[in-house]
Amino acid sequence: MSILFTPLTLRELVIKNRIFVSPMCMYSSRDGLPTDWHMVHLGSRAVGGAGLVMVEATAVTPQGRISPDDSGIWSAEHAAAFAPITRFIKEQGAVPGIQLAHAGRKASTDLPWKGGRPVDVNQRGWQTIAPSPVPFSREEPVIPREATLQDLETLLGQFAAAARRSVEAGFEVAEIHMAHGYLLHEFLSPLSNQRRDDFGGSLENRCRFPLRVAKAVRDIWPEHLPVFVRVSATDWMDGGWDLEQTLHLAHSLKEIGIDLIDCSSGGMVPEAMPPFGPGFQTSFATSIKREVGIPTGAVGVITDPAQAEQIVATGLADAVLLARAMLRDPYWPLHAAKALGVDLPWPLQYERAK
Repeated sequence: MSILFTPLTLRELVIKNRIFVSPMCMYSSRDGLPTDWHMVHLGSRAVGGAGLVMVEATAVTPQGRISPDDSGIWSAEHAAAFAPITRFIKEQGAVPGIQLAHAGRKASTDLPWKGGRPVDVNQRGWQTIAPSPVPFSREEPVIPREATLQDLETLLGQFAAAARRSVEAGFEVAEIHMAHGYLLHEFLSPLSNQRRDDFGGSLENRCRFPLRVAKAVRDIWPEHLPVFVRVSATDWMDGGWDLEQTLHLAHSLKEIGIDLIDCSSGGMVPEAMPPFGPGFQTSFATSIKREVGIPTGAVGVITDPAQAEQIVATGLADAVLLARAMLRDPYWPLHAAKALGVDLPWPLQYERAK
């Protein structure tokens, strides 16, 4: 029996299997709006058998986008544009999810295939904001504006409003992005947070604003539906954010009512050197699951069906999140089922939770 293809129940939501499509920036939005391209991209992964299909990092404000071509949900128009996509994903028996994000000091950059460098107002860019005026790159030092206390209140409201619009758009899972060196991770890490007020310095202070965001989203999200948080479990740098601090954060997130921790790593500084390889981040999901007692998702170079099965079957994590593997093969779950000897119903429809 394959555990990978057994349902995962979080609150009242039943996800048909443990294979999740990880958020992936696609650089194909127009003013933050999803297009037919996104319908095909996300819809094909739902047709391909994934249990949950997560939209890319979706900005809660225009200034929160990584690039000018990233998706957003800062208006009712954006919510309406996502509605047909969430409806189609559900029709395939999958769960639509959205990652709510703000890129902080790593915002306002060019497309990756154009170098991914910072862009200014003459190149569709904008002034970035961060906990402290510390640039991401030493080679191209763009100084972000330090967020004021009023900015923090505004940002909190923007995350809450984005969560409300996401519900209206038909999403059933919200994931809060606290990883990869973006705004909320910037508050957590001492490498980027040099504030001397209640939002900087001690671990408790550095966690304060991200936890406020998590609580605001959880309070708005329907009680019967789950909220995830993606974390970078370590910065892979001395003096930075690490697993011990992540465990502290995870305990607090569990108390707020967060339902699953999506365990990634890195992204805080360009000079970090992660030990990249198959399953290199899975141990973080295992540590958080066992130490905190909260469901976790494993992510990072998970490409083989037997590898994915081993992760969930042995309790290392409750689900796997695939990105590049799903880009290469939208039907990875169907091919995995065949490789693992799992008979799936045809047509590929599952009864949704009532």
